[in-house]
Amino acid sequence: MVTADATRRRAIGQILLLAAGFLVLVTISAASVVLVTQSRKDNAWVVRTVEVENQLSTLLLQIRRAESAARGYLLTSEPRFLAEHEAAAASILHDVDKLALLTTDNSVQSENARHLRAPVEARLAEFAKAIEFVKHNDIAGGIAMLREAGASDSVQKIAEISSAMHAEEDRLFASRTATADRTQQLASVVTVAGSGLVIALAGIAIFLVRRSSRARDEAEVQLRDNNLNLETTVDERTADLREANDEIQRFAYIVSHDLRSPLVNIMGFTSELEELRGDIFKRIATLARAQSAATADNATDSAEPALEGPDKQLSEDFSEALGFIKSSIAKMDRLISAILNLTREGRREFEPVRIDTRELIEGIVSTVAHQALEAQAQIRIEPLPAIVSDRLALEQIFSNLIDNALKYLKTGVPGDIRVSGRTKLGFAIFEVIDNGRGIDPKDHQRIFDLFRRAGTQDRPGQGIGLAHVRALVRRLGGTMSVASELHHGSTFTITLPINWTIRNRNKDK
Repeated sequence: MVTADATRRRAIGQILLLAAGFLVLVTISAASVVLVTQSRKDNAWVVRTVEVENQLSTLLLQIRRAESAARGYLLTSEPRFLAEHEAAAASILHDVDKLALLTTDNSVQSENARHLRAPVEARLAEFAKAIEFVKHNDIAGGIAMLREAGASDSVQKIAEISSAMHAEEDRLFASRTATADRTQQLASVVTVAGSGLVIALAGIAIFLVRRSSRARDEAEVQLRDNNLNLETTVDERTADLREANDEIQRFAYIVSHDLRSPLVNIMGFTSELEELRGDIFKRIATLARAQSAATADNATDSAEPALEGPDKQLSEDFSEALGFIKSSIAKMDRLISAILNLTREGRREFEPVRIDTRELIEGIVSTVAHQALEAQAQIRIEPLPAIVSDRLALEQIFSNLIDNALKYLKTGVPGDIRVSGRTKLGFAIFEVIDNGRGIDPKDHQRIFDLFRRAGTQDRPGQGIGLAHVRALVRRLGGTMSVASELHHGSTFTITLPINWTIRNRNKDK
């Protein structure tokens, strides 16, 4: 037998295991993302170093091309060497600018690139001057000038700065490569360690799942043992409940039926007492007139002799008491009739049929059209879903709700009653919405109690309608609720299965 404490501890352990696994996965994922991002950055710096070296080599190569083309032009005076020189010279300064842009991340290299521009421009000026000699047919002067420029400061400066930049980039390449390798190694370690933890947690999870499965199998065996006699017990209890329910209905029927007999006797004796009232007060009036020397003929001619003073007050009190008695008898008679109707309705078996709810509600509205006209109210029916249910029960439900909406309209405001419907997850949801006097939120449950009413009692009723409606809705497998505020109308919501089946509910209820 698994105790509640053991089950709770097992559940807590599983939750902690899941939390640990989730934490490990999140940590590994976050670390992997960080390390991959860092590795990408480190590799980008390595690539940047390679790009700087390539750009520097390209710049030096272009300078050599420009120098070679210039020498070829000096020696041959052929235009193609001049075109090649001009093309190379045009790209050299652009390459210098690109090199400066690539080295902005390193102050040393940025300074070298800045210093490199001056000797490059000087070297280009030397090439241009030598070419001018040739253009003026002084080839020997151009060759001499170019030979002297080969040993100039600009050439040495270019060589020194380019060597320094190569050395710095070699240093950066080694440093950045080492950093990228460390980041990749750390990422590998994190991945391997995380994978190991995940495998370990998976093993623990498999162990716990298998243990839980064994415990579940044992519990199922025990449950089957405990359920051997459960169906019999349930059937016995259900039969007892049915018998008790039938007995309650029979008792309510007998009580209400037996109450009617003494009530009829009271009504009869009240009528006789009312007839005796005339004779009694006629004699009192006759005696009063006789004492005052009035004629007996005047007393006997009047069906209701005039009374004076205390006798008149006594007659009025007597009539008022009889009126209270007759009013109470009538109310008692209505309550007994309502109980009998509820009893009969509770024993009626429901029959599910296909119902066009719009057609059904239109029929109900037509029966109260005169009442709506007198109340200056309009009843709007929106598209409604068809359902399978008990037709008479639905008629009683919507008749009661529409009748209540007409009965409790707000004084001086044209009534607007709307019936709408929609479907959701196998259920039909109907709403009866009005702009009437509304219901205080504290009375929302009270109105569904038997013989209980809320608000101003200026309309006839016994407080049975909504209680009966909710009972019918429950028997149909649905729910009922109300949303309302005082002076702001009411919305009654009915939720019913779209395809309702009996399932022995007639007998269970």
